[in-house]
Amino acid sequence: MKSAVIVFPGSNCDRDAARALERLTGKPAHMVWHKDTSLPEGLDLVVLPGGFSYGDYLRSGAMAAKSPVVREVIAHAERGGLVLGICNGFQVLTETRLLPGALARNAGLKFACKEVKLAVSNANTSFTSAYRDQRETEIPIAHGDGRFVADEDTLARIEGDGRVVFRYLDNPNGSARDIAGLINDRGNVMGMMPHPERASDPVLGRTGGTAVFQSLLEAA
Repeated sequence: MKSAVIVFPGSNCDRDAARALERLTGKPAHMVWHKDTSLPEGLDLVVLPGGFSYGDYLRSGAMAAKSPVVREVIAHAERGGLVLGICNGFQVLTETRLLPGALARNAGLKFACKEVKLAVSNANTSFTSAYRDQRETEIPIAHGDGRFVADEDTLARIEGDGRVVFRYLDNPNGSARDIAGLINDRGNVMGMMPHPERASDPVLGRTGGTAVFQSLLEAA
């Protein structure tokens, strides 16, 4: 699998994502600066990492969504390429409209940083197939703007289409319908607020996110 991680000013999980990819694929991920105007050829996967791009000024992910390289990420997705947005990357995906809804301030207005238990709602995707024998997993979160919101018509549509892939078992941020991660209608773009790269190595003491990367490797 050939992968790339986009680096924005304020990213703080880009190297973590790259390390997780290299550990599982045996190949280093390309690190692509946000001002670049092209992506490496032949990519299978693009990762928009967690962090606080542009310091979350204006609105989380809003400024990063206007970065030059994001146009190429959108084109990659439109060609059917895989795109994974983690935390701030999920916010960027909603800002670009590659995914529906938005990520708003956490209920209670407090930053949430802890391990959370997730239900695997759909294991029949390119991002979750390795969870096929699991109904639950545990992955850490670290966000202040992680409350997924959408109008009722949108929520009904994504539920009906089976696009919710992860749900919180003990909702830490007030997300509508406990949504922690979802895919686009084509199934090649996923956004999730929990950080699988922080739970993908036994050295870290947690491996609940490993299956996300294993699933991507199988898909590629």
